[in-house]
Amino acid sequence: MTGEILLQIVMAMIGALGFGLLFHISGSRLITIMLGAAVNWGVYLLAMQWYDNRVTAFFVSTLATAALAEVLARLLKAPVITLLVPMLVPLIPGGDLYYTTLALVQGDTAGFARYGTLFIEEAGAMAFGVILVACLVQTLGKLWLLHSARK
Repeated sequence: MTGEILLQIVMAMIGALGFGLLFHISGSRLITIMLGAAVNWGVYLLAMQWYDNRVTAFFVSTLATAALAEVLARLLKAPVITLLVPMLVPLIPGGDLYYTTLALVQGDTAGFARYGTLFIEEAGAMAFGVILVACLVQTLGKLWLLHSARK
């Protein structure tokens, strides 16, 4: 693991820590959030190596993080959202939103279209990943209940 990758993962953990504190999360849940953010960013970096496409990497990383948050929430008996949102903080496409806004203010329509499209694609990939995992978990839960009721 190179120093740059390690630094990126540590910064992802620090970002998640900040949002965890903002949401008044403490104790072992805060450590869980930090480790989840590290996994999130690590999966993103791996997906970038495999696919060389930011939108795909956002989607894959969000899928992994949402699945991890679902499992950890059940183990910790915590709401999924309190774990998932801080874990996803490193992926927020704030830079692309900034450049989209800057291009709009400067009247750069080509830059606005380029950055705006990328921002929407990345945010959409994250939203779709979260929704897909949530729907899968709900479906599996209902199937489990049906299976249990038949016994």
